[in-house]
Amino acid sequence: MTQTLPKLATFEQFIEWYPSNGVRCELHKGVIAEMPPPTGEHENVVGFLAAQITFGFLQMGLPFRIPKTAFIKIESNNSTYSPDILVLNHDNLVNEPLWSKQSTVMQAASVPIVIEVVSQCVARVPRVEATDEPVRVSTNWRDDYYDKFRDYEEMGIPEYWIVDYAALGGKRFTGNPKQQTITICNLVDGDYQITVFRGDDVIVSPLFTHLKLTAQQIFDSAL
Repeated sequence: MTQTLPKLATFEQFIEWYPSNGVRCELHKGVIAEMPPPTGEHENVVGFLAAQITFGFLQMGLPFRIPKTAFIKIESNNSTYSPDILVLNHDNLVNEPLWSKQSTVMQAASVPIVIEVVSQCVARVPRVEATDEPVRVSTNWRDDYYDKFRDYEEMGIPEYWIVDYAALGGKRFTGNPKQQTITICNLVDGDYQITVFRGDDVIVSPLFTHLKLTAQQIFDSAL
């Protein structure tokens, strides 16, 4: 029997309901959204970048970790996200009241960098009480380019990457015609400053200045 859900869930309801069968879900403005199973290409990119970034912060002697599963709680609009790559500052986790029991962070000081790899699938949402229809169906790229951009910026996360290896985003983000694109957002005086990388452009990360990757190397890691 499928558990029924309220139309709008609180963070506490979301965490209590969260499935134990490996399905990933997020809370989008109170709506519990089931994330589609990732493609192999998507996971190749995630794995490649996670390895490169881990090597980087180990070289730099930084107290960072990349958890397997963790959440960012956006208090201002009742959203909770599970990023593709979430780099955590381990030293600040003692200040996170939800970390120990719910693997959830709320403070920008805990998140030096977050990366979302744009999915090729359409996100599905669980059904709710008194209806046979989903609450919302949305494509993943809009979540990454609009909602998460706004929420990570407002939270004050210093660096946010959007890796669009399949050129799924709108033309305003990926060009016309669309091209594979990496968008790096660097927080300056409370606003994200955006830099776009394509082809043989060398990635410039404000945090990981040692990275010598080109955008194309990241795109090629999908294969």
